[in-house]
Amino acid sequence: MIAKLKGVVDSVGPDRVVLDVNGVGYLIFCPARTLSDLPPPGGAATLLIDTHVREDHIHLYGFSDSLEREWFRLLQTVQGVGARVAIGILSVLGPAQLAEAIAAQDKAVITQAPGVGAKVGQRIVTELKDKVPSLIEVLTAGAPHDADQTRTARGLMSDAAADAVSALVNLGYRRVEAFTAVAAVARGEDGDLQVEALIRSALRELAQAGKVA
Repeated sequence: MIAKLKGVVDSVGPDRVVLDVNGVGYLIFCPARTLSDLPPPGGAATLLIDTHVREDHIHLYGFSDSLEREWFRLLQTVQGVGARVAIGILSVLGPAQLAEAIAAQDKAVITQAPGVGAKVGQRIVTELKDKVPSLIEVLTAGAPHDADQTRTARGLMSDAAADAVSALVNLGYRRVEAFTAVAAVARGEDGDLQVEALIRSALRELAQAGKVA
């Protein structure tokens, strides 16, 4: 199985790249985020690969980092989400945005992706909510270079963050507003905040944004 390819960009399409590896051109399907990170044709590139072998084809899916690849794999554990739909979701939402949407149970954000209707969006936020914390912890421990991308999402899965969101909802804020404010606080903090501190900081975020309960 192919796990990584390093070569020269030959050509780039709307959802794919041809990577020339020692004279062999590999057709690799990628999310928009990965494609945007690639150099122009002729430039050197390295992609992490997820190989799908079927009776009638072998497809390669490429990613710029391990976090994006693991999200690709995790999304496909949900009924109704195949490889192409997972690529579509990751083209619309980055890993941190996806983790936030799932933690907030905000299916509307996920249904912005092509091929994702209301039922599939609901399955994603429901079925993956309990799996996301484990994924984030494994990736953060195993891949230090991904720590900055995962710190916010990891914090948002904490009990303190969940309690802060619930408290803001009880004060009259919509869940999405409350979660967005707590997320903004988590991004700006290096350490774990207690519930009270999260609530105070989130309320300041809401006030600055002109939100009225």
